[in-house]
Amino acid sequence: MAEFAITGGIGSGKSTVSAALEIRGAKLVDADEVVRELQRPNGEVFTNLVQEFGEVIINEDGELNRQKLADIAFSDPVNLEKLNKIVHPAVGKEMAKRRNAFISQGHIVLVDIPLLVTPEGSLARKEYKDFTGKIVIDCDEKIAVSRLVQFRGFREDDAWARIDKQASREQRLEFADFVIDNNGDSDSLELQIDLCWAWMTSLDSEE
Repeated sequence: MAEFAITGGIGSGKSTVSAALEIRGAKLVDADEVVRELQRPNGEVFTNLVQEFGEVIINEDGELNRQKLADIAFSDPVNLEKLNKIVHPAVGKEMAKRRNAFISQGHIVLVDIPLLVTPEGSLARKEYKDFTGKIVIDCDEKIAVSRLVQFRGFREDDAWARIDKQASREQRLEFADFVIDNNGDSDSLELQIDLCWAWMTSLDSEE
């Protein structure tokens, strides 16, 4: 069965598109969801993060303070590298497990990977080239920042800091097999999602 990657910068609307494609029939493996699950208290990833960054990243209720962790990581490239070394291997292992389960059941699989492309402009993992297709959600960075501030409660400086640490729009587009432009209204987005799903199912029939 066909397996697709979907990516886009923070605030691009990638999660919205992923959810819409899931409604249309794709089985979604979401990297952000896997990260949240692995960062729950007393898990291996949670424990390693606390050992590395200290109890300052724990809320009073014992949960991980993701904003505090982000502030520490994105303010220093060394800390960001430490964070990635703790989180990425565990996330990759769990995502592979879920992907293989869906594929074995004959589903079209959609893998939501925010960091598909590195800030250096290459695929983050060599196996990413093997996807049936790669979908990129493209969005003007100013629009993305506005959405992050308005709908997700980000500070504007934090939103820009995260964007600056990711691949550029141009770098992501170099790897795109299908591009969804999310600079317009919801009607335009829905039309593009329909076209994307038609493209995905056509490729799946060729597998």
